[in-house]
Amino acid sequence: MFLEMLIKGLIIGFSIAAPVGPIGILCIKRTLEHGRFVGFVSGLGAATADGLYGLIAGLGLTVITNFLIGQQWWLQIIGGAFLCYLGVKIFFSKPSNKSAKAEGSKPFTAYISTFFLTITNPVTILSFIAIFSGLGITHNYSTSLGLILVLGVFLGSTLWWLLLSNIAGIISNRMKNFSLGIVNRISGVILLLFGLYGVMVGIV
Repeated sequence: MFLEMLIKGLIIGFSIAAPVGPIGILCIKRTLEHGRFVGFVSGLGAATADGLYGLIAGLGLTVITNFLIGQQWWLQIIGGAFLCYLGVKIFFSKPSNKSAKAEGSKPFTAYISTFFLTITNPVTILSFIAIFSGLGITHNYSTSLGLILVLGVFLGSTLWWLLLSNIAGIISNRMKNFSLGIVNRISGVILLLFGLYGVMVGIV
C-alpha cells in the first residue's frame, strides 16, 4: 500500500509540474544563464510549494484550503506583479561573459523566488484535490499514507525539474552570448505576459 501511494504521488507530482508555464521558463532561463544547479534549485522551490499544497489537499485540511482560495485574488495580483518585475528585469539583462557559476546567494534567491511564485497560486490545491479524487485517493487514508503520498508528489515534481534543468544545460553548452541575449528577450516577454494575465485575473 505504501509503495502504491508513493507511485501515485510520483505520477501526480510529475504531471502537475510538467506543463511549461512561467516557472518552467524561469528554470530554463536560469539554467542557460547560471548553470544546471541554479536551474534545478529554481525548480526545487516550485516542488516544495507543490509538496506543501499536496499536503494540505491530501490530508483534507479544508480550513486552510478555503482560506487560501478566499485570498486567491490578491495572491494572484502579488504573484502576477512579481512575474512582471522578473520579466522586465530579464528582458533588459545582458548575458554574462563568464562561465556559469552558482556563487553567493544565487541558488537561495532562485529557490525562494520560485517557491513564492508557486505558493501565490492557491488554485494548485484544487488541481491536487481533483486529481486525488480521480485516482480514488480519499481523506480516509491514514496520516502515514497521506505523508507517503505527499513525499511522492514532491519527488515527482523534483524529478521533472531535474530532467528539465539537465536538458536546458545540454542546450546551454551549444549557445553563445548572442543566443542567450535572444533567450532573455523572449523569456522576459513571456514572463511579463504571464504576470499581466495574473494581475488581470486577480483584479477581475
